[in-house]
Amino acid sequence: MIRTGIGYDVHQFIEGRPCILGGVEIPHTHGLLGHSDADVLSHAIADAILGALGLPDIGHYFPPGDPSCKDICSLKILEKCAALCAESDYIISNIDSSLVAEAPKVLPHAAAMKLNMAKALGITPGQIGIKATTNETMGFVGRHEGIAALASTLIYKKGTLL
Repeated sequence: MIRTGIGYDVHQFIEGRPCILGGVEIPHTHGLLGHSDADVLSHAIADAILGALGLPDIGHYFPPGDPSCKDICSLKILEKCAALCAESDYIISNIDSSLVAEAPKVLPHAAAMKLNMAKALGITPGQIGIKATTNETMGFVGRHEGIAALASTLIYKKGTLL
């Protein structure tokens, strides 16, 4: 059986925190606000995987009010998603994602992001696509208030052919 999932996440900028995307600290004047490390890219990918599995979103597994989730590395969230795939006998075929931000520039860090997320998910960096775009100065992204991320994934049942 083949299944697809989509994910979306957004976090606003805040001073005094690192900007973590795909498990990589990106040099920038602001970081992202969130209960975890606020890695918007990893969160969108996690929700895509969970959606493909027909499971609740990451807030179910990592509640924002749970003190044990405070400042958690979002790569741990991806590890949990990989474990849930394995428990259900599903394999991740590929992930595609887009970051929407006016700044910082993220594509120079894409290889490192792919490597981190691939390791957490038990797949290869070549199975992950990362694209970046701006919002053409429109909306909260255009006003430099935060970053949005979108992701899709294809998973398939072990033993089935693609």
